[in-house]
Amino acid sequence: MNFIVTGGCGFIGHNVVRQLEKLGHECFVLDNVTDYGFIPEEELNYLYQVRSNRMWAANHHVDLCDHAMVKQFFSNFSFRCDAVIHLASFPRQKVVSSNPVWGSEVMSTGLINLLEVCKFYNIPKFVYVSSSMVYGDFESDVTEDVVCRPLGQYGIMKLMGEDIVKDYTRRGHFDHVILRPSAVYGKYDVEDRVISKFILSAIKGQTLRVNGANEILDFTYVKDAAAGIVSATLSPNTLNKTYNITRGEGITLGDAAKLVKQIVGQGNIELRDKDSEFPSRGSLNIDQARQDFDFNPTIDLEYGLKRYYAWFLKSTYWKEKLSEYL
Repeated sequence: MNFIVTGGCGFIGHNVVRQLEKLGHECFVLDNVTDYGFIPEEELNYLYQVRSNRMWAANHHVDLCDHAMVKQFFSNFSFRCDAVIHLASFPRQKVVSSNPVWGSEVMSTGLINLLEVCKFYNIPKFVYVSSSMVYGDFESDVTEDVVCRPLGQYGIMKLMGEDIVKDYTRRGHFDHVILRPSAVYGKYDVEDRVISKFILSAIKGQTLRVNGANEILDFTYVKDAAAGIVSATLSPNTLNKTYNITRGEGITLGDAAKLVKQIVGQGNIELRDKDSEFPSRGSLNIDQARQDFDFNPTIDLEYGLKRYYAWFLKSTYWKEKLSEYL
């Protein structure tokens, strides 16, 4: 089968491509390799190179906000595309909050450009990777059918994207699958994320700053998240449905910081007030994904953190950056 993957050089995206290729499928990657205004250029160049080396597919630098460019890309292919997997997006709420105009261009205009081109070229399936942030405040074991009340423009735009995708299906243009991952972490991620910050601070013997010790997150190792996306894409049972794609187990930020400190063997923990810009979350229920396409996350947080820590120690980029601490 043939798949077009937007954001295919990204953290989750390149893992999705890698898994599809291992199953014998062919992928075509769209990614404009943006820094989102916060990734250091040197780190971005390193991540782009190592992620690209893990895939067979070549990357096509396409800006989804440029409708003509997107249409030109699709017009170059004579084969049948079985599905578009849409991962290209602003990565999280903080980035959207700092530049909502740019965020809207990517998450709204870019999405609609892509959907219009999919409609024009009769793509049969559109897989939209959303976020658990669409739920807003929620407690543990939240299911996909609860009323979503997102807090902040990132979650609002992700939920709006879900509704827009559903509307294209309602009008008969293609089937869709909507997926909601949560707190994805692991090898080849950027440094400016909560788990990355914890590990790097611990390696340096510095302070792990915890914003809301009792806040619960459903941390999901990237390999499991990618496996869920791949399985949902390939399954005939998922058409026009929405799924949580997470580990399905919550842990407090305070306990996650303690676990990182234990694994690395050093560092101090500082407890701070919860960040008011983020909703309070818990674990997500993944029963529907288990039932419909045998989703089975296998990597628990402790093992995932050990794998991620080991990657920092052997990464050529981070070995140099952390040489004075190792």
